[in-house]
Amino acid sequence: MLDKISKKILAELQSDGRISNVELAARVNLSPAACLERVRKLHEAGYIMGYTAQLNPQLLDVSLLVFIEVVLDRTTPEVFDAFKQSVQLIPEVLECHMVAGGFDYLVKARVKDMAAYREFLGKTLLQKGVRETHTYAVMEEVKNTTKLPIK
Repeated sequence: MLDKISKKILAELQSDGRISNVELAARVNLSPAACLERVRKLHEAGYIMGYTAQLNPQLLDVSLLVFIEVVLDRTTPEVFDAFKQSVQLIPEVLECHMVAGGFDYLVKARVKDMAAYREFLGKTLLQKGVRETHTYAVMEEVKNTTKLPIK
């Protein structure tokens, strides 16, 4: 459904969500009015879900990035729903994915340090319904992007 120009618009917006419409139009070889209309249609069609700012975790004192495998004690719809609802309310959790394999959920979280992580784990994540967790503390972020491949 996407033509070459719409793909270019999406790629440019992924690189710089604050780009002006005039600059975006110049980069994709459209008039500003036509470009603005394309962006509006991409929003309406759901290709563009919103805009955010990328913040520096070190300056905000949440430099420890952890990945946590979560195994639930039972795999019933009620337990899944309870876990999904509760994890939505935890600000330290950046992402949570139900996965197939040896555990139920993969959680990505940011906290200040290991002491803060121990508190987060004990008081927040280890809730009723969680049987076990396995934590992987990130030593170095090799690649961190939100850009999707546009083919």
